[in-house]
Amino acid sequence: MTAARTGTEERDLKPDSISETINKDNKSNQKSTIIIENKKKKITKQENTKMKNNVLENFKNGKVSIGTFNHMQSTNSVLCLGATGLDFLIVDTEHNAADSESAQHYITTARGCGISPLVRIDGIVRSAVLKALDEGAHGIIVPGVKSVDDAKKIVEFAKFAPVGDRGFCPTHDGVWGAGESMDGVSIDDYMKNCNEETMVILQCETRGCLEHIDEITSMEGVDGIMIGPFDMSIALGKPAQFNDPEVKDAFAAALAACKKYKKLSMMFCGGVDAAKGYIEQGFDSVIVGLDNSIYIDAYKNIVSELR
Repeated sequence: MTAARTGTEERDLKPDSISETINKDNKSNQKSTIIIENKKKKITKQENTKMKNNVLENFKNGKVSIGTFNHMQSTNSVLCLGATGLDFLIVDTEHNAADSESAQHYITTARGCGISPLVRIDGIVRSAVLKALDEGAHGIIVPGVKSVDDAKKIVEFAKFAPVGDRGFCPTHDGVWGAGESMDGVSIDDYMKNCNEETMVILQCETRGCLEHIDEITSMEGVDGIMIGPFDMSIALGKPAQFNDPEVKDAFAAALAACKKYKKLSMMFCGGVDAAKGYIEQGFDSVIVGLDNSIYIDAYKNIVSELR
């Protein structure tokens, strides 16, 4: 793909390719100015290429991000979540039947209604990483990390050079080269923007990850750590014993590593009270339940009030 330069670009046009001069007032659209000059036979184009990642923006501004898992598998459910004020949702392809094709619809809907879509992929597999990011996810959450080598492999798959070795192709996230993140943008700037704006969040849910949490968290290309409390407690031989001292120490170690290396800390929470507690501990982001469970609870409450 031949890409132009960010900011102001100029390229020669064929003499018969422009028949008129079009001047678009910059005041009418501050994000984009297009001036086509027949006399000079040149195009000047300026684009805003940044995609808004609510989780990243909140983290930079010291604001807690609130999200949930999307298991309901419908664009309508995504639209509803987008109307709640949540900052993000997680399309779950690990513990749910969603695949890359259906995830694309949920990601597109989420981006359209202002809620940041993250995707929990189903393993440390190059194709899973690429498909989620090429579909336009604002970040990936990666389960099953057991070693520093696992973390390195994920960064290699998810980040463009020079940080990693992500493969390039104009795809859904950039509207196949026509979207604002790619149109009029050099490939260098596009890759740089993706590396900065797309988050790689690793789940700390194994003994191996916990034992190497400092080295993994400090790694370039790792943007955050999500604690999977159930699997972490199971790995420690204390299933769902979240108040056990050893389990609490594991959570604290992951949080401390994030604070030390200035990386996002994220925690899954079963409900509002748990979320409040983890926010008080200093977590940057909380995932509150699953949309399916919250839906069921809401109707149970209605029924109990009316009977």
